[in-house]
Amino acid sequence: MDLLEEYRRANFFFESGDPLGASRLLEPIVEAEPQNTAVRQLLARAYFNSAQLNGAETQLRVLIEHDPSDHYAHHVLGRTLERAGRFREALPHLRLAAAMKQQPDYQDALRRVETWLGKNAEA
Repeated sequence: MDLLEEYRRANFFFESGDPLGASRLLEPIVEAEPQNTAVRQLLARAYFNSAQLNGAETQLRVLIEHDPSDHYAHHVLGRTLERAGRFREALPHLRLAAAMKQQPDYQDALRRVETWLGKNAEA
């Protein structure tokens, strides 16, 4: 199997709106090259976009373990946990991402989770 060509195909699937197809192509590549962070990140995004939240969480935690300063992995992990309804677990990752990089979408996600937690703390 030509891993580079499979990665390119997976990226095409992902960009074409088929994250499930992309994830199927990426899984064996991550297995063959577990240290390749670009492939693992794309797999995490494909899992997230196809609502395979457990798979996304697993891949993102590996990325963060490898590089705790990866703001994007923290952000997407926070979004994954938010999407799973695990707001308290999402909050630290979203805060870290927002502190590490000033991005509007990072700030938006952080505010959304803080607001949700604030409203539910009052109930």
